[in-house]
Amino acid sequence: MQFSKPGNSMRRWSLVCVCLLSVGCIEQRGPAPASKIVARDGVFHVHPGDEIQAFLDAAAEDAEHKIVRVHSGVYRPSEQGQALIQFNARHEGIRLEAEGAVTLTAANDEIADKRASTFPAVVNHVVYFGDGISRRTILRGFRITGARGFVTRRETQRAIEPNSHLEGMQTGTFFFSDGGAVKIFGRSYPTLSDVEIVDNETILCGGGVSVEHRGGESDSARFVNCVFRNNRCPGTGSAIDLLEGSSAVIENCLFVENIANTGMDEISRTFGLTYNSRHGCGALTVFPGSRAVVKRCTFTGNWNGADDRGEGSVYSKCIFWQNIAHDGSRPGGPYEIDILDARNVEGCFFNGATSDLHGEVDAGRNVLNAPDPRFDAAFQPLSPEYSEVGYRAIVAEEASSR
Repeated sequence: MQFSKPGNSMRRWSLVCVCLLSVGCIEQRGPAPASKIVARDGVFHVHPGDEIQAFLDAAAEDAEHKIVRVHSGVYRPSEQGQALIQFNARHEGIRLEAEGAVTLTAANDEIADKRASTFPAVVNHVVYFGDGISRRTILRGFRITGARGFVTRRETQRAIEPNSHLEGMQTGTFFFSDGGAVKIFGRSYPTLSDVEIVDNETILCGGGVSVEHRGGESDSARFVNCVFRNNRCPGTGSAIDLLEGSSAVIENCLFVENIANTGMDEISRTFGLTYNSRHGCGALTVFPGSRAVVKRCTFTGNWNGADDRGEGSVYSKCIFWQNIAHDGSRPGGPYEIDILDARNVEGCFFNGATSDLHGEVDAGRNVLNAPDPRFDAAFQPLSPEYSEVGYRAIVAEEASSR
């Protein structure tokens, strides 16, 4: 997993591509025509049994109405493919909102291959954000789950990334394999708000979310009031993986029980590739050339908190508490934060087997042997020392009013 720049990364992983080509090659039809779908009261309403993609396409063609509201239910793929729903440049400015309890899943046990290790998943990513998306494009209020490392390169009637012919936008291994719940690719800077990303898995990296901006650093993907729980991968970034040349703002988010590093030895033996092999990676991985702004987030119960090889990343008023859920396979022990450029780490509370792996965090501006936060059931700290620090759950009424 050694990376110098995205192009080199793709070449180094070329052997992986051979494996991926053989996984899941059933062609799917495109979404239903959008021409018959009309907005009611200025909003496109999606109900169980409807194809969300068709409503997104209808909103893309409507110059005035850009809100798509999905009503309570579970929405799953009707066929095998690369994503349940996709946002491309034509979908810029659309707000996809959940009304009630809405689950988007990669799984459909009625059409999945029951013999496959990826059963019952039938798509690479649940949600795909492609080149040409700004923060005006919003995903709000969903539960995203069910990814199991299913991978196919077979296109539908419409390419998942129409701009893949442009220089620097060619798709590679990580495009298909990483980001079980959400894949963000190219010049793509969506806003994800009040989203729960839970119980997803990939065959390489980015069990929950993979951000692959390819150096298009004009903006950042934004995650606010999100929960990342029980996401897994054999490589880097179990919850969020920021590949080289990527950027993200992460505010008031919870990272709990996310597990990376489960296949690092196998990857090393098979492909001769390593990355942070001694101690492993964290729930959040920031590669060289990338940057994260992480504010008032809580990391607890993960296999490692965050590993950051970028420059200028910000960690402000975050809790890193007992991220020790390791299996002993790494020769080095677990850590709360592994960071080299720690100049912007401030107001954070750390406590674990090793709080600061490289001793770069300023103990005068942070608490390195923090007291027990006494988390409640929602992982909100009850101890008074933490009154201004860490994640706070946002109730539905409060979230919908923003």
